[in-house]
Amino acid sequence: MNRNWALVIIAGIIEILWAMGLKYSDSFLTWTGTIVLILLSFIVLIEATKKVPVGTAYAVFTGIGTAGTVLFEIIFFGEPFEYTKMFFILILLAGVIGLKLVTAEPDEKEGVS
Repeated sequence: MNRNWALVIIAGIIEILWAMGLKYSDSFLTWTGTIVLILLSFIVLIEATKKVPVGTAYAVFTGIGTAGTVLFEIIFFGEPFEYTKMFFILILLAGVIGLKLVTAEPDEKEGVS
């Protein structure tokens, strides 16, 4: 995995955090933190898309965010576990992994911009 794919994953993890912030922020400080995380996730994603195709990067970013947010809610906030929900998250993750596998890596020998 190269640096750009790592950035997509990091942006997706940050998305999980700000999605939780949207639900649980209740003060100026927590809302400020949520807004900072939103901005940070998109800054990291924009950096990643300099070498990773935008459509693929965004699909992976939102897939990580969606699956991670659902799992985070179940594990830490008592959201009910449902087998059908887990089935569809697995389908989503299979799609995200599939996109990563079929996306060509950028040629490192090309000029760096």
